[in-house]
Amino acid sequence: MTPQRRIAFVSVVAAVVLIVLKLSAGIGSGSLGLISEAIHSGTDLVAALLTFFALGVAGRPADSGHPFGHGKAEHLAALAEATILVVASLFISYRAVKNLTGVSESEVEATWYAFLVIAIVILVDASRTVVSRRGSRLYGSAALQANALHFGTDLAGSFAVLAGLLFVAGGYPGADSIAALFVAVLVLLAASRLIKGNVDVLMDRSPSDADAAAREAIERLAPRIELRRLRLRRSAGRHFVDVVIGVPPGAGVGQGHAAADAVERAIQGALPESDVVVHVEPRTEEELRERVLAAALGVPRVREVHNIHVVAVDGGIEIGLHLKLPGEISLAEAHGVASEVEGAIADDLPAVVSVQTHLEPLRDPATGERSGEAGEEDLAALVERLVGEPPREVRLVRTEHGLLAFVTLRVAPERTLAEAHRLASEVEEQIRAERPDIGDVVVHTEP
Repeated sequence: MTPQRRIAFVSVVAAVVLIVLKLSAGIGSGSLGLISEAIHSGTDLVAALLTFFALGVAGRPADSGHPFGHGKAEHLAALAEATILVVASLFISYRAVKNLTGVSESEVEATWYAFLVIAIVILVDASRTVVSRRGSRLYGSAALQANALHFGTDLAGSFAVLAGLLFVAGGYPGADSIAALFVAVLVLLAASRLIKGNVDVLMDRSPSDADAAAREAIERLAPRIELRRLRLRRSAGRHFVDVVIGVPPGAGVGQGHAAADAVERAIQGALPESDVVVHVEPRTEEELRERVLAAALGVPRVREVHNIHVVAVDGGIEIGLHLKLPGEISLAEAHGVASEVEGAIADDLPAVVSVQTHLEPLRDPATGERSGEAGEEDLAALVERLVGEPPREVRLVRTEHGLLAFVTLRVAPERTLAEAHRLASEVEEQIRAERPDIGDVVVHTEP
């Protein structure tokens, strides 16, 4: 027999003894408080039996039908106990209210054996509360924790019954019913806590304190590991953790496995005896580029970012990029902006070990004028000959840097972006080859 089941078995024996004592003294003295406590102990017996058998089920090892073990049997038992407590408390309340409102009369006597029984009950309840609480802390058992809470309310109720009997002895018979009603309120409060706590577990509610501890443990492994998802649930005092992490795109299988092991050790250090499953995903280069671009453009005075290079080196990531800043600012100011960009990228991507920026002045808009319809018609004819149909628009603009051509092509909407880009590039190359007088060509495609 496991230590947990041994504690539960002692609770079963104690519940039987208390039922006999309370019921005998209650019937003999006519005390509703003692009879109510006997009923309460009857629920203790049922609850203790549920706990005893549930711990036997929960202790079974995982099998093919229950790969996560049988730990939730404890929480089912605790939920059943809470239901019994609610029913018992409602019955106690009903009887007490009837006596207090005069619907029925209370024939209670404060006999010596009633005081003797309640004294024994208080001693037993106190010992059971301490033993169950220690067992729940030592073994992380939800069922033993439920028993400790249950026996604690028993103890408070027993003191209430003792006070009621003392008032009855002093000539106030209604005090016994008040004590019984107090016991019912305690039982309802305990039941509500039990129901909430165990429903949370059965519904796989993530415990906030454990979730925070696991996240903190993983964050300490930065910058080489990125936490993408963390799912956590608790059963029978044990945590089951599902983690997805991202590693640099150049990381090998061995490096990914080492990262997973590091995460598993970190979580088990924060949550002992937890069951951890880690899934490793490589971060794509395109994803990293987008995050670098967003971080850089978020810095004030950065006007343009281009030529972003992402390189995986020794498990880390090095970034190179070009920044365009206003041309009138000083080099010292530009360097300060570059430092801000580097810091923003490092904050957003902890795996980045180095950021190198190339600074460029932002050009002022060039002035220009339309070249003339004759030249545009000649260029349109050239484009039609190249693609087999007239372009949608052709414009020639003469600037201080030379002649600039803007061409808009119609492309079938079902064709891919890659095909459209390839066509635009071919047209640009042909125009440059046949019209060397044109300094630059911009070809736009649309469906």
